[in-house]
Amino acid sequence: QVQLVESGGGLVQAGGSLRLSCTTSDARSRYAMGWFRQAPGNEREFVAAINWSGWSGGNIIYADSVKGRFTISRDNAKNTVYLQMNSLKPEDTAVYYCAGMLGTWYSTSSLDDVDYWGQGTQVTVSS
Repeated sequence: QVQLVESGGGLVQAGGSLRLSCTTSDARSRYAMGWFRQAPGNEREFVAAINWSGWSGGNIIYADSVKGRFTISRDNAKNTVYLQMNSLKPEDTAVYYCAGMLGTWYSTSSLDDVDYWGQGTQVTVSS
């Protein structure tokens, strides 16, 4: 069973930055990795994804709401994916979940395509 472990959440003021990390127990980790978030009363929504660089070229997809502010990256040697979040806004407050997806993540992919989930880490942005 593949495990995804997130870290790096916390409380930050609007305009600040946080970096989330997610490490997978699967040393192969030759699949797409991504981040989703869920605010209270809302559905879980896509934030960003990065494909494995082996065959997909490591292409990256972002939700429109975070483009230009968030950056996703991965270190395959460490089996870790990162989400650098800058210029944070109160509306970014949510539980952030790491996701692992077998195969390639496309712009049309959805929650149903996620194969593995982390336990979530809380990000709170104060105004």
